[in-house]
Amino acid sequence: MTVWKTSRRNFFAHKGRMALSAVAVLLSVAFVCGTLVFTDTMNTTFDKLFAVTSADVTVSPRSPEDNDRLPGNGKPVTLPASAVEQVGKATGVKDAEGAVNSMSVTVVDSHNKNMGSTTGAPTIAGNWTKNELRSMEITSGHAPRGPTEVMVDADTADKHDLKIGDELRTIAATGDINAKISGIATFKVTNPGAAIVYFDTVTAQTKLLGRPDVFSLISVTAESGVTDAQLKRNVATALGDTSAYKLQTQKEAAEANKDSMGSFLDVMKYAMLGFAGIAFLVGIFLIVNTFSMLVAQRTREIGLMRAIGSSRKQVNRSVLIEALFLGIVGSVLGVGAGVGLAVGLMKLMGAMGMDLSTKDLTVAWTTPVVGLALGIVVTVVAAYIPARRAGKISPMAALRDAGTPADGRAGRVRAAIGLVLTLAGGAALLAATRADKSSEGSLFLGVGVVLTLIGFIVIGPLLAGFVVRVLSALMLRMFGPVGRLAERNALRNPRRTGATGAALMIGLALVACLSVVGSSMVASATEELDKSVGADFIVEPAGGGALIVDQAAESLKSVPGIEHFTEYKVVGAGLTAPDGTTEDEGLTAVDPTYKDDVRRETVSGKLADAYGKDAMSVGETYATKHRVKVGDRLTVAFKGGETAKLKVAAITSDDVNIDKGAMYINITTAVRYVPADALPDNMIMFAKAAEGKEKEAYAALKDALVKYPQYEVKNQADFKQQLKDQIGQLLNIVYGLLALAIIVAVLGVVNTLALSVVERTREIGLMRAIGLSRRQLRRMIRLESVVIAVFGALLGLGLGMGWGTAAQKLLALEGLGVLEIPWPTILTVFVASAFVGLFAALVPAFRAGRMNVLNAIATD
Repeated sequence: MTVWKTSRRNFFAHKGRMALSAVAVLLSVAFVCGTLVFTDTMNTTFDKLFAVTSADVTVSPRSPEDNDRLPGNGKPVTLPASAVEQVGKATGVKDAEGAVNSMSVTVVDSHNKNMGSTTGAPTIAGNWTKNELRSMEITSGHAPRGPTEVMVDADTADKHDLKIGDELRTIAATGDINAKISGIATFKVTNPGAAIVYFDTVTAQTKLLGRPDVFSLISVTAESGVTDAQLKRNVATALGDTSAYKLQTQKEAAEANKDSMGSFLDVMKYAMLGFAGIAFLVGIFLIVNTFSMLVAQRTREIGLMRAIGSSRKQVNRSVLIEALFLGIVGSVLGVGAGVGLAVGLMKLMGAMGMDLSTKDLTVAWTTPVVGLALGIVVTVVAAYIPARRAGKISPMAALRDAGTPADGRAGRVRAAIGLVLTLAGGAALLAATRADKSSEGSLFLGVGVVLTLIGFIVIGPLLAGFVVRVLSALMLRMFGPVGRLAERNALRNPRRTGATGAALMIGLALVACLSVVGSSMVASATEELDKSVGADFIVEPAGGGALIVDQAAESLKSVPGIEHFTEYKVVGAGLTAPDGTTEDEGLTAVDPTYKDDVRRETVSGKLADAYGKDAMSVGETYATKHRVKVGDRLTVAFKGGETAKLKVAAITSDDVNIDKGAMYINITTAVRYVPADALPDNMIMFAKAAEGKEKEAYAALKDALVKYPQYEVKNQADFKQQLKDQIGQLLNIVYGLLALAIIVAVLGVVNTLALSVVERTREIGLMRAIGLSRRQLRRMIRLESVVIAVFGALLGLGLGMGWGTAAQKLLALEGLGVLEIPWPTILTVFVASAFVGLFAALVPAFRAGRMNVLNAIATD
């Protein structure tokens, strides 16, 4: 009980000194809990949506891929309308209705503005059925009654200011549908952002599916007392042969939809938790520093406790209990902040177009448990070493001055371990750069990153002694005696300086590594584009969306000033090699002009010959694996078409990124063996302008796509900029997540300086007494902070560039062979670290400057 009371008294006596450590715990726990609440809320939203939109039993066509379309064409898979009557006759069926559903559409308004989501959520077109009443209700107007009417969901109407009477154009693979809004339907549950339009059944069948006698699926409603499982068996009996159908109960359909979303949500969840883990790691350094300094400042106090009978175990336990208090306070506040963070993320997603209602806010019982457990365990574990150090203080320490650091030099054993780990990590990174396979190199890279990081952390005090002296010579000596004092203060406790710098080092190392990788990827891709792409223009779906529908392709082909267009389709096929093995592959069906638009090197044969009649090319990897050589014939079973024998006329090099492993055939070959209704639309199109007509052709192509906002035309400069922007946006997201770790590291610098000022109270008073001005005192503390921050930045940036360089060597095995160090980013981060040091020192320097000289001298 005495230990408990002592710990509680000490905790509240030093609560101000522990505040920043508590904030670090709070931020880390908040990020974990916020991530869990946000992803759980998204799961709840989608679960409710999928559960309420699924019929008691759903009958859908079974395709080889079990999805809503054949590979490469934008036409939904269908089932015959006659199946609806068969299903309706099954025992226990109350109602069976055919439904049309297509996500291969784009909806635009009268100004050709895309009405779809900007977050990647689908645009869905279908027919209005009774099953829709499970999830929606008509709140304005009426359901569509003919080919000129369409109904839209309320969320889309609100986002785009649509009202009844406005005209919409739905662009589908089978043609365009022009219709006026006749009604608006509102979701009964949260719609995460999908845009939905409804037509009458006949129009939906004819215009979306291309035939009036087919449906996308059948929604079956059970009679009272009939279970979904029983209804499913009865429907299967009524259909007889179910090999062409997939039957799902409401629960099974909901689970299938949930699984399709689950992988995306899991990736996001674990990525965010990974960054929270980095923040926790940085927070450990802050907590270790805090308790180490508190123990050092209370040396005499602990010595007196030992002198009056406290055992080592009791002293150790006292410090750990203080850490427990800190962990509990920080974690409890962090759990609450995490819920607030989740709500903030939901509002942010809402502003971006993904609606997540706070009514679905989900705080599972495991979330606060995980947050509290993590925060408390990490805090107590971080305080263990300072607690052991406190337990080793002898009763004789009561006779010494308080605050005298017992660990002014990094131990030789620690330095030796740090050097061994660093050298081992460096050897692993070197092995990664010399690996022949990316899988093998990735293992060495991971080991090297971990070992060098731990090695730098362990060897930090040794590095601090050397690096701080160098930085002092470059930065501090010009400030005279004040700079000298700042240097001595930074060197006074190398272990503390090393730990404080290491906290900042971790975040900046990751920033530098990712910057090198991102810049190298852009530089490599740009070089390959310059070397490989001969086309002037590239037309592709915006954001990697739907395929290029025929009407858009025809509009492009009417543009004047174009020397040639190259179409690019991917045809599914089963390939049987001479060794007898059969694999499903995608054959790239292109016009012969593609060899000029995208230049490919061959290791055997001539690529031009691959575009001949019944000819093809294969990639180098496939040829090696199956011992295929030029002149061999492959048996090609086109999906949805016939089987052909194609001669291998060329083997292309796989030392590329563009079309790596692609197998080329002439489009005329695809037309010969694949029926028109199964032939894919273009994934992408290339164009070459007539000599001297580049500007005019570029403008004309853009004009031709005004009616089709889902597609973009780019020249090579646009394509390079898009690549740079995409990687830049990804890096910015990562930097934003890493900012949490850097904020915690900055708090560590602030805390170290604040506690250091308290520790040196008497010393500061004496310096003031012999003539040091307040201004000089503040400058001394600011310079100390700057040198610590710059020390951490140097370690982090150097380590990160090493990681990034090793990672780029692995990327070179995948064709990204250019190493580019983003010096502007590196220098910006380095300079910013100095300003971070200045910012971190503001409050500690201000407090030091306000000390009363006599009271400071009298401090014991």
